[in-house]
Amino acid sequence: MGFLAQRNILAVEEMDRPDCDPERLERTYAQFGLVNAVVAGWRRLYRRDLLPRFSPTGSTTLLDIGCGGGDVARSLARWAARDGLELRIMATDPDPRALAFALAQPSLPGLEFRPALSSELVAEGFTADLVISNHVLHHLPGPALQALMADSEALATRFALHNDLQRSPVAYALFSAGTLPFFHRSFIRADGLTSLRRSYTTAELRQLVRPGWRVRPGALFRNLLSYDASGYDAHRSAGHDRGA
Repeated sequence: MGFLAQRNILAVEEMDRPDCDPERLERTYAQFGLVNAVVAGWRRLYRRDLLPRFSPTGSTTLLDIGCGGGDVARSLARWAARDGLELRIMATDPDPRALAFALAQPSLPGLEFRPALSSELVAEGFTADLVISNHVLHHLPGPALQALMADSEALATRFALHNDLQRSPVAYALFSAGTLPFFHRSFIRADGLTSLRRSYTTAELRQLVRPGWRVRPGALFRNLLSYDASGYDAHRSAGHDRGA
């Protein structure tokens, strides 16, 4: 069997260990903004997948599940503000260390952080127009992944988008070589390689999705798992079919 032919579900990221070095963890959270800006592609996803679903006249709400240090939520808040749009973001994470880092950063209008699991938000009756996550899927075994999809269906009134790594020997080699000169005082390189070993292939995700969900490969070895609750995608497809 070839390298990375199967998910390594037993591998543990260093930053997920409760006794990991707190200084290295702090630097890891601080460096996520740079790493995600390079590899996660949220600027493109914001323009292509999220922005068309914003309210044209009022505020739009967004839930970021498993927000970590909050860099993706902060980027989305800044982009919406620059576009003159009102976006209210609730960013959640069950790890108090992640939330402590996020809350220590300068505040941004419309951005809140709180400790919560998606299942707890569903139990509260919480909803948001848009639901996202970044680098959460590879942490989840199949049943937990399907539970996240079910929670997202209950939470999202318009659209859910989960963006994660796609397991690939090429992605592993590129990330290993590209990060080798950097990140020696954080967990970025080691945990990134562990995350790739734990991540799903596109075919594996397609075997697990619930009805109504779509899996597509993204740029730079990404998996995009999405759910259209509003019918926007179907309407857009029909328009394309008519030549609109």
